[in-house]
Amino acid sequence: MMPNRPPVADSPPNGTTRQVPPGLAQAETWIFDLDNTLYPASCNLFAQVDTRIGAFMADLLQIDPDEAYRLQKQYFRTYGTSLRGLMLHHSVDPQAFLDFVHRIDLTPVPPDAALERALGRLPGRKVIFTNGSTRHAENVMARLGVSHHFDAVFDIVAAGYFPKPEPFVYDMMVRRHWIDPRRAVMVEDIPKNLVPAHAMGMTTVLVRTDSDWAQDGVDGEHIHHVTDDLATWLGSVTRAE
Repeated sequence: MMPNRPPVADSPPNGTTRQVPPGLAQAETWIFDLDNTLYPASCNLFAQVDTRIGAFMADLLQIDPDEAYRLQKQYFRTYGTSLRGLMLHHSVDPQAFLDFVHRIDLTPVPPDAALERALGRLPGRKVIFTNGSTRHAENVMARLGVSHHFDAVFDIVAAGYFPKPEPFVYDMMVRRHWIDPRRAVMVEDIPKNLVPAHAMGMTTVLVRTDSDWAQDGVDGEHIHHVTDDLATWLGSVTRAE
């Protein structure tokens, strides 16, 4: 069984782990965030989503784009997602919102043969845990060429439209998919989203990005491993065994 608190592994400049704790590759379940985790943040899909959220809010509330942007960010800071604020204050149909904001161009995300190979060598179940929708996750996984490696998606709908890092959402996720947190690894690009995972006993992996919202807590003790290159890091895990 993996230790609840394995030592933090240093990351060299290319983002690989120098030393992988024994047994990491024998995790029963690997839990992956989707956006800016499975694909590089440099693909900048969030800019498209961000623009469409603003357009949805401007049209819904009949306000100008600047006011829509201000309100969008206010809801995001207060509730974790703009959708949550819209549901609470404007009775928005969440499915209509998700369908609209995820209608984006995925061509910036290239097929990732290295990630596909690394996932194929990685033992254990693989689950997507996202604040987005299942349809968006399926579209991104298909674009990457990795859909066949994943057993399930736990999305914002399954979470009752409550976002990470609400701790009870993690409880819902592990119960739904019969996951033993002590034998699970969670991979994320936002440090605060790894706090509940660590508290449950999961091994945590941060995929480092330059995004402003992904810097708070980046040096926290709740992060066990850090990488700039997920596919290479996953490859190092399987090679170390």
